Amino acid sequence: MAEKFHRATFTRNFLKTITRIKNPDEMLAEAKSGGLEKTLGVWDLIILGVGAIIGSGIFAVVGIAAAGNADGSSLGAGPGLVISMIVAAIACVFSALCYSEFATMIPVAGGAYTYTFATLGEFAAWMVGWVLMLEYAIGFIAVACAWSNHFVQFMSGFGVNFPAWLVNDPFSITKIVSENPDTYIPMLGNMPICVNLPAIIIVLLMTAILVKGTKDSAKMAGIMVFVKLAVIALFVITGAFYITPDNWTPFAPNGVEGIFAGAFLIFFAYIGFDALATAAEECKNPQKDLPVGIIGSLIVTTIVYVAVALVLTGMIDTSATVPLDFLKAPMAYCMNIANHRILAGWISLGSLAGLTSVLLVLEMAATRILYAMSRDHFISQRFLKLHPKFKTPAKLTWTVGLLAVVGIFTLNLDVAAELCNYGTFTSFIIVCVAILILRKTDPERPRPFKVPFSPFTPIMGILCCGGLMIYKSMQQSSSALLFPVWLGVGAIIYLLYGFVKNRLNENKIHNEKVEQKKLELNK
Repeated sequence: MAEKFHRATFTRNFLKTITRIKNPDEMLAEAKSGGLEKTLGVWDLIILGVGAIIGSGIFAVVGIAAAGNADGSSLGAGPGLVISMIVAAIACVFSALCYSEFATMIPVAGGAYTYTFATLGEFAAWMVGWVLMLEYAIGFIAVACAWSNHFVQFMSGFGVNFPAWLVNDPFSITKIVSENPDTYIPMLGNMPICVNLPAIIIVLLMTAILVKGTKDSAKMAGIMVFVKLAVIALFVITGAFYITPDNWTPFAPNGVEGIFAGAFLIFFAYIGFDALATAAEECKNPQKDLPVGIIGSLIVTTIVYVAVALVLTGMIDTSATVPLDFLKAPMAYCMNIANHRILAGWISLGSLAGLTSVLLVLEMAATRILYAMSRDHFISQRFLKLHPKFKTPAKLTWTVGLLAVVGIFTLNLDVAAELCNYGTFTSFIIVCVAILILRKTDPERPRPFKVPFSPFTPIMGILCCGGLMIYKSMQQSSSALLFPVWLGVGAIIYLLYGFVKNRLNENKIHNEKVEQKKLELNK
């Protein structure tokens, strides 16, 4: 009988255990024997990628990137925003190429978590999975609340105004009351009663759609992508008639520093393409379709972003002081000053569609990572059970959805959104490092897609993401302190739960082999 492991002890055997990798062939065998249903084609992937990337970034962040923050804490790129977008896209491409190689080589659920397990071992894989929960699960909660804000703003255009306590989380309601003490908030003793009802409803709706099936989710994402691309096209075509070329000079009012500050902000508008890798197991032809889906979605969104930047900076002088309304909703503001108020309303609808598609992909990605972690015995294997009709991890999907509802009640979303950025940078860096490792440790493994110009491309991915991460950490922010805390909590959970659970599972497998051998000898 094998020894039962009840706790982690720092010995040579312990270090050997936590750095033990999982063979990619074993991963592929597990996915083949009881994996998710393959329903996604190349166009589904491009739609999901565009759906994940084009969201609140193009409808809000682009204004701050062009003109800078109202408090002056971030410089604006001005018309040079076009260059900022191209720089951000190039920074993403390095990591996207690494994701593409892994996704075609190991087309199973889990994304960066799975790739880390194949190269850096068990502990690193757990930590990456833990970090990815920042990017996807907490990001899902933050975007749901942003969706609620846009919905409230959209409905106010029709004269429908909701009570503050019905559309805000506890942290937001505190700010509202401090600014306007006359705001009515029902109380239970000394505790204010508030619930962000639109955010909760959209979370439950997205969860129900994902349970029904990934293919149906892709169809809905396709509708949302069509709506927001149509709205953006209307803005570009209409706005082109109101461009004043003088607004494009000076091209870079804050020089190179302004362009890179814009690139830093716009980088977050590109985040989302990596979610496609988490759905690799559900692709019909991952070796061919995933690289096209990942790179294709980046190309499409870059073209869209550049077109919007040219029109936006041509309509407004972003080198001068701009109104706060421009920073909050730049495209809608430009249409309002051009006396196209109906089109401004359609842009608000497009922003809702954009955020809806982002929600769908983020929850799907979070669920697929946890599904992979369940298969590796890090969390309960009861989550592996698929819906008998839809062949989706229904129990796990509903768990993620309900936890998101809890998060809407409890999280400070300003801090949570910043933490998501650190999670994204970390996962991008790890994937680039893992490519370099696997090229050395398993050079003969078939690679349907190979990262060009390796090791230059992965190294550039590490430098770009690492540089932006350092740049962010040098700014005053509580998230820079909370990220190491998040990592520490993840390490403690691994030592007290994940490590023990995996050792007990190994012990069970060993005992089963011993019993099987005894039966064979008795025969």
